[in-house]
Amino acid sequence: MTESSITGAQALVRSLEEVGADVVFGIPGGAILPAYDPLYDSTKVRHILVRHEQGAGHAAEGYAQASGRVGVCMATSGPGATNLVTPIADAFLDSVPIVAITGQVPRPAIGTDAFQEADISGITLPITKHNFLVQRAQDIPQAIAEAFHLAGTGRPGPVLVDLPKDVLQERMTFSWPPKLDLPGYRPVTRPHGKQVREAARLLSSARRPVLYVGGGVLKARASAELRRLAELTGIPVVTTLMARGAFPDSHQQHLGMPGMHGSVSAVTALQKADLLIALGTRFDDRVTGKLDTFAPNATVIHADIDPAEIGKNRLADVPIVGDVREVLRELIPAVEAEYAAGNRADLTGWWRQLDQWRETYPLGYTEPPDGALAPQYVIERLGKIAGPETIFAAGVGQHQMWAAQFISYENPYTWLNSGGLGTMGYAVPAAMGAKVACPDKLVWAIDGDGCFQMTNQELATCAVEGIPIKVAVINNGNLGMVRQWQTLFYDERYSQTELGTHATPASGGTAKRRIPDFVQLAEALGCAGLRCETKDDVDETINKAMAINDMPVVVDFTVGKDAMVWPMVAAGASNDEIQAARDIRPEFEGDD
Repeated sequence: MTESSITGAQALVRSLEEVGADVVFGIPGGAILPAYDPLYDSTKVRHILVRHEQGAGHAAEGYAQASGRVGVCMATSGPGATNLVTPIADAFLDSVPIVAITGQVPRPAIGTDAFQEADISGITLPITKHNFLVQRAQDIPQAIAEAFHLAGTGRPGPVLVDLPKDVLQERMTFSWPPKLDLPGYRPVTRPHGKQVREAARLLSSARRPVLYVGGGVLKARASAELRRLAELTGIPVVTTLMARGAFPDSHQQHLGMPGMHGSVSAVTALQKADLLIALGTRFDDRVTGKLDTFAPNATVIHADIDPAEIGKNRLADVPIVGDVREVLRELIPAVEAEYAAGNRADLTGWWRQLDQWRETYPLGYTEPPDGALAPQYVIERLGKIAGPETIFAAGVGQHQMWAAQFISYENPYTWLNSGGLGTMGYAVPAAMGAKVACPDKLVWAIDGDGCFQMTNQELATCAVEGIPIKVAVINNGNLGMVRQWQTLFYDERYSQTELGTHATPASGGTAKRRIPDFVQLAEALGCAGLRCETKDDVDETINKAMAINDMPVVVDFTVGKDAMVWPMVAAGASNDEIQAARDIRPEFEGDD
């Protein structure tokens, strides 16, 4: 398809239409402004005007994580582009497919420290799969096509396209489709048959195997295949923070989430395993604890589409490079062949031990002794009332861990969070992006009072654009996870963690008011604002929020400040040192 001369900016918009981009989250500014003129006329690409570029990036992430499609964000040069660095880094660590389009100063001004100039290509080089500084208008279609291909194939991730202003203004002849020229980029999707057969042999003979499932299973759209393998073999499953929902929480074989705040049964199963079948996971430090003590007696099968991950942290006895769905599709018949040949270990004793740990150390919490509202109860009730089809997006901190622990995830792509980078402020814009991607789904953001104050301005975007997300602010008046560490490791010296979001009654002096008052703030941003402070009001408040569907809703759940996330493995400690509660370490009798 070729037509007469158009501008680079028009070619950008046409290219976005051709690759199927239907939404762009962004903010205009001087260098990118030429692109906004033809965008005004597009009937295929919706632009959502965010209030901060970081919000645009996280919204693109939420869109991508909820839908599986490539998310798009756009910003101008200089500070507009640098405000995208955090979500780009976030997407890189969590393998989220986004394309970031940035304006740049005109070509003759590059390198002169011109107004609003920043070398965004250089800045983001370590945190993108690839990036482009386009030097000719004629190259824009190819750059956009290649950016979307790179972002969405292989191990997904962020790609940046930097467009000088004069390139956007330059005239060119538009042609589609362009030829992709990506020498050396050939992701391996089909696994090596010999490695699959060896994995099947080990899997059928192991006496204490564990399926260690990471976010790559979701990226590969392999949840159905994972369930088939699990049910075929009877092997227990653990799902990392990034894999919640990849395997149903209610399934009898699911032991929960491993890691620093994982369930005792999941963490200990990994430690005591004789075989780990690691699928789309990277042996992150938050899962392994002290690496040289992690699963010391386990043989490792490691399947991942990114060969750089295999052997990076833990030596793989059977390395399998390939798309996890393709790996599972070949592994299942290979295991069936082993079983048919009479090779199948008895897992009865292993399950007896697992069930004992699961029964002895279930996830739980204690009610605050001062009668304050327990945050775990709020999140547990929210999960039950909203239901398993709901998409939950969490910020980072205690509320994130409680949301991962106390909501039952039955379906893939219903849990969005910042895992690798741990970005406070992720929840609200990510929920916005998810709701845009899945308008018929109920979307709840679960945020802390610290996280919420970083990006809540995007609620104005939601109100103006008609994106009715719901936000549960777990308001404990503090930076909760930092306070927990101060309680445990810094002799309760609470340095700079109180936020002032709780009101206190006057006691011979002046009453302390909430700063900010989240209900009033919500209303000022065009949302409905609700507050809940007692256990008896939790269900009624959640149902009231659920009944409001014509605008965003913010609920201030004012909870106690002293609740802690348990279980816990202290940073740098071995997973063998997991504590089920403060000063309580599980005793694992009868294991080896």
